[in-house]
This record gives sequence, C-alpha cells and structure tokens, in this order.
Amino acid sequence: MTSPPYVFENLFGRILSPFERFLRRTTAGGIILMAVTAATLILANTRWGWIVQGLQHQSVSFQIGEWRLHLDLHHWVNDGLMTFFFLLVGLELKREILVGELSSLRDAILPVIAAVGGMVVPAMIYLLLSGEGTAVRGWGIPMATDIAFSIGILVLLSWRIPKNLIVFLTALAIADDLGAVLVIALFYTQSIDLHALLCAAIVTVLLIVLNRGAIRHSLPYALLGLLLWVSLLQSGIHATLAGIVLAFAIPARPVYTPEEFEARLNQLGEKLHYEAILPSDCDHPLSCPVMAAVAESVEKAAQAVQSPQQRMEHALQPWVTFVIIPLFALNNAGIDFGEINFWESLHHPVTKGVILGLAAGKFIGISGFSWLAIKLGLCKLPGGVRMSQLTGVAWLGGIGFTMSLFISNLAFSDPVLMERAKLGILVASLVSAVIGLIWLYLTASPGREDVAPGKVPETMERQETGRRKEDE
Repeated sequence: MTSPPYVFENLFGRILSPFERFLRRTTAGGIILMAVTAATLILANTRWGWIVQGLQHQSVSFQIGEWRLHLDLHHWVNDGLMTFFFLLVGLELKREILVGELSSLRDAILPVIAAVGGMVVPAMIYLLLSGEGTAVRGWGIPMATDIAFSIGILVLLSWRIPKNLIVFLTALAIADDLGAVLVIALFYTQSIDLHALLCAAIVTVLLIVLNRGAIRHSLPYALLGLLLWVSLLQSGIHATLAGIVLAFAIPARPVYTPEEFEARLNQLGEKLHYEAILPSDCDHPLSCPVMAAVAESVEKAAQAVQSPQQRMEHALQPWVTFVIIPLFALNNAGIDFGEINFWESLHHPVTKGVILGLAAGKFIGISGFSWLAIKLGLCKLPGGVRMSQLTGVAWLGGIGFTMSLFISNLAFSDPVLMERAKLGILVASLVSAVIGLIWLYLTASPGREDVAPGKVPETMERQETGRRKEDE
C-alpha cells in the first residue's frame, strides 16, 4: 500500500506553484513595506529623525589603485542595493515573457494595453498640472504601480474575487515595471560618458556570449554584472539598469529536461530500494552511506532540473522583498511635516500632478484603455472577471511607491520638490488603496472561488478528486 499524496503534504508541506510562492512573498512583503513606511514617517517627525538623515550622509568608499568609488549610504541604497531589485524585476519579466502571463499575445494583450493606458494618461495629467520649469521633470513619477502594495491589498479579498483578477493585476504591474524601466533609461539619463558606455556594451556582449555558450555557473555572471554596474555608474545611465541587462543574460534552460529528471529519480529510487532499505542498519542517516549518497544525488538532480534563472529568482526574492525594499523605504519615504506646510504643499503643482496622476490618471488610463480594447474586439475580459472588478483593480494601479519614489529621486535635485513629490505619492497611494479596496469589496461576490479568507487562491487546476483515497 502506497501512501496517499496528502500524507506527504502533511509531512513536507503542500507543493506550491511558482505563482503561489510569488503571491505569498509579495503579500508578506507588502505588509512589511506598509509597516516600515509608517515607522519611517513617524520617525521622521520625532526628535530622532536626524539619526536617519545623518546615516544617509555617511560616506563609504572603495579604492583599487588610483580608481576610487565614493558614495554616501543614501546612494549606496538607491544606486547599489536597488540594482538587485531591478535584477529581480528583470528575472520576473523574463519569466512572464517566456512562460507566464505575457508569453502569448492572446493572454498578454489586455494587461499590456491596460499598462500602456496606466502610463500615458497619468503622465499627461501631470504635465497639464505641473506648469513649466523644473517641475515638469517629474512626469514619470505617476506612471508606476507598486506590485507589492497593490497585490498585497488585492489578496486581502482573495476569497471574494476570481483568481484571474489577481493574475491580471500581476501581469499589468510587471508590464508597468517594464515601461518604467524604459522611461528611466530613455528620459532620466544625464550626460553620457561614451568610454564608460562602450565598456558597458562590451560587458553586455560578454554576458550574451556566456548565455549562448550555456555557461550556468553563477560566478562569471556575478563578476561581469559587477563590472557592468560600475560601467553604467560612470557612464551617466542609471546604474540600477545593470540589473535588467544581467537578468536577461541569465540562462533560462536547465541541464536536465523534466523527462531526464524523472528518469534520474527513478534510478536513484531503485538504488535506494535495493541497497539501503535495511531498517536494522539504517536507523540513522549517519549509519547508511548509500542513503546519504542517494540524497546528495537527488539534491544535485533537483538543481540541474532548475534553470539558473529559477534558482537566482528564488534566492533573490526574500532578500529583495524583506530587506532591500524596506531599506529603500526607510531611505526615501520619510517626510518631516514640520519642514513643509502640508496644506500648501497639497496645492503645489508637483504634489497635485502626482496625486491626480496616480489616483485619477491610473484609474482612467487602465480602465479606459481596457474598455476600449475590449469594445474594439482586440481582447476579452479574463475568465470569471467582470468589468466592474477590473475597474477596481484600476484604482489599485494608483498605488505607486517603490518605482515612483525611485523616479522622483532621478527627476529632482531640489529637496523641496522631492519632498512634495513624496507627499503626493503617499497621499495618492493611500487614496487609491482605500477606494480600490472598498470598490472591489462592493462589486465582488463572496464564494466565487473555493478559497478560505486570507488564503492565496490556487493558480493551477485543483486536484482534489480522489486525493484522500489510499492507493491500495
């Protein structure tokens, strides 16, 4: 008698799809990000706020011979650690393009069109309100949707909404990230150092050669990635874009195919069965060298059937979600309301442009472009999703945090304008989250999915039939 599948799930935990793992970590990361943002705002308005500001201006330098790299901690976080965030974004984009929600035109067209609308309309609203001068440079700020915050809010209603709505928002936010990356690369680049840019181009070619040569060890990519980051930092193009370039160079093909992996597991299972199943001799792993050898071989096989891209994404995600993004929030989200006049700042062109661009522009752009695309027959609503629910997601698209704060740092060198942009981002994100949550709660129907409250919905076909029947 073989053990039923649910016995092994009880012992080792249920097998989660990559999308389910992504949702769980993204949701947890969104909660942590909310907590860190609130703590940062509170700290910035106490007598201890100077501590964070003082730390941000502490300098850290690296020197090799005559070459010296000198940055303060604020820039080490924004230009250095955030490269890993962009690396993870690039890996997620690549996965979605290869095998995910953006892999086929039929599935990708609606979220991509919605993302385009969610970028164009907010930028236009901002430009209409910002007037002239330096403030105009902030037009890219309201274009970005924060994936952690928005999905974290949406998953709170996972028991009332169809799972395809979460998939739609995920695809939209990822396409939105791609648009934000292009905006940063094309429009927020200062003066260009052609020699450093040429060096970056040569490193990129070497990365492509490694990829085409099926080099799967991570060390060469790490070394070339570091060189690419330094080259872009010196070139004038924002250094964090090195993460995107590196992500698309990481091999997506594993050593083993699924069939070869299954055959290897069967081979190792037979070896274990015939050589190691001796209860009197194998009551402890240390007393059974065959079992230890088989376990080691299984581990190697499991690594070989995962592509380097999968392994890197899996390793990076917790660090980016739970360490780097919270540090970025601590580094950038603090606003000292004692230094600015809150009500006066709300009427400033930058603040108004960001608030209306995110809160209203995202809603109009995402829902309007989606409705138009559906009416023109270019695409259709995801299965089980109503237009009223999609418009609720359009409100959540106005939650702009990580990428919006990042672009505000690139757009403005004036700290006053930067503070007003931050205020606009926080106000718009709060308004969008509240309206979106209420809207979806009122338009959703409980019981549409067989999911308990607070649990991430299944993304694969349910396999419950006969699950608790033992295979005699």
